[in-house]
Amino acid sequence: MATIKPFECIRPDAACVDQVAALPYDVYNREEAVAEVKREPKSFLKIDRAETQFDDSVDTYAPEVYAKAKELLEEAMADGTYITDKERAYYIYALTMNGRTQTGIVACASIDDYQNNVIKKHENTRAEKEVDRITHVDTLSAQTGPIFLAYRANDTIREEVAKAKENEPLYDFVSNDDIRHQVWKIGDKESIDKIQHAFETIDSIYIADGHHRAASAVKVGQKRRDANPGYTGNEEFNYFLSVLFPDEELMILPYNRVIKDLNGYKPAALLEQISQYFDVALSNEQVNPENKSEFGMYLEGKWYKLIAHKDIQKSHPVDGLDVAILQQYILTPLFGINDPKTDKRIDFVGGIRGLGELERRCNKDCVLAFSMYATSIGELFAVSDANLLMPPKSTWFEPKLRSGIFIHKI
Repeated sequence: MATIKPFECIRPDAACVDQVAALPYDVYNREEAVAEVKREPKSFLKIDRAETQFDDSVDTYAPEVYAKAKELLEEAMADGTYITDKERAYYIYALTMNGRTQTGIVACASIDDYQNNVIKKHENTRAEKEVDRITHVDTLSAQTGPIFLAYRANDTIREEVAKAKENEPLYDFVSNDDIRHQVWKIGDKESIDKIQHAFETIDSIYIADGHHRAASAVKVGQKRRDANPGYTGNEEFNYFLSVLFPDEELMILPYNRVIKDLNGYKPAALLEQISQYFDVALSNEQVNPENKSEFGMYLEGKWYKLIAHKDIQKSHPVDGLDVAILQQYILTPLFGINDPKTDKRIDFVGGIRGLGELERRCNKDCVLAFSMYATSIGELFAVSDANLLMPPKSTWFEPKLRSGIFIHKI
């Protein structure tokens, strides 16, 4: 049973929401974040990454950076950039990219559900990556970047969402990456009750994206529980900001790979080695895999289609993933890349960048590229249900949820 509750939302004034809404904090390095805030001074990124307000002599994680983030949020709330809805509500957040729309419920999920595995994970988190967001959330007493959750589609929720979308949206704008963002509010008690009860019938919710943000929010909640031993469980720190999408609307893009050297192989010898486990065929065009167990490979200016032999295609939730097959039969044995998270000879290119980016990288700083067939949402669910972990860089979700549209005070 999932506890997904409405909340009192702090959100931008409609007149400036398009200026405030920002991509997640972790898609930028410091230099890029500074440039983005300079381009759009109202961007929420200046609060998410308050080091942009200091010169390079100030460490990204210095205490004054988090104090500045709190100051900026309080200023934005005081000057009318942000307004506070005083009643608990759900919100609908629809994102449209290339004519395809995915619609989620903005709400608060329970840290207990995270801890007891009603909310399921498919990747580990690293403590050093959590510290920054723990400090940010704790200092601001606010969650500013929603966790991307997924659930198996539910008729009641689908009907309530459709009904709410018949009304005028609170927001309707197109961001500078051509994504349309629309938001509606569900404040009607009957609709709220129906949605809340519908989630209570759902056994499992899945983290699609945002494992570190979720872990950080949970740890802040636990920290506040420890500081308040008489807590009731109803306090806002017991919940974290989320957007929940039905599986039927989600699309995962591939996460492609580029390799920086051939590990001593000549191209012909490499092709011979690969052909032990894959059918290899030269292609006269870019290879964008259309089926599971198919791969594209770009080598010396030529594209090849690889199809995994039947005997290495597996039904295991993890070992059967295409990213796992590539890792087990090519990257590890031929290139000695045992840990793709740390090996400097491999890099990853999100599918949103297209196959031309793989060719560009091979002309710049790499010698070999693999285009992948995207992991499915069903595969993600299967891995999570089995309490297993996906290989690194298995999924690329688009479009990205914006930060700063919804804020949950704790």
